[in-house]
Amino acid sequence: MSTMVHRRLILLLPFLASCASEPPQVAEKPKADPAPKPVDETRKFPKADLVAVTLIEKELLGKDFMPGGNLGEYKRGNQTYKLFLAKCFTPDKAAILLLDFKNHLQNARFVPAFGGYYGTDNGTPVFTFTKNSYLLGIVGLAEKDADPVARAFAGRVA
Repeated sequence: MSTMVHRRLILLLPFLASCASEPPQVAEKPKADPAPKPVDETRKFPKADLVAVTLIEKELLGKDFMPGGNLGEYKRGNQTYKLFLAKCFTPDKAAILLLDFKNHLQNARFVPAFGGYYGTDNGTPVFTFTKNSYLLGIVGLAEKDADPVARAFAGRVA
């Protein structure tokens, strides 16, 4: 090539560079709707045998898929158990969270009377169900013992 052509190319380089297309944008993963910031819901927990209710900021029960919520500790004689309550934005979000919890349980089986699931979590019995925009659950009671506790708990949640 001649020197004249080289000069023209050198002069055109800044122009050509400015016309280049922008690098493709990397699509961001859509963020899941965060759960509402947990608030003290102690009034929704049955009072019989209640020891304490703790407000958990995130990962209720230590589960990474769980939002924050309230965890009630109960003691009846020598038996201890827990009730948990997690508020979601909508009933649909609560239903999705219920399915996430069900998939975490071992030997989960559907309980038609509640539309929830009973199973074990590392050998500990767990019963979980939804009511409106809430995910509720009982940890540490056999199914026959969990049923009346679940009914009393659900009755206090609007």
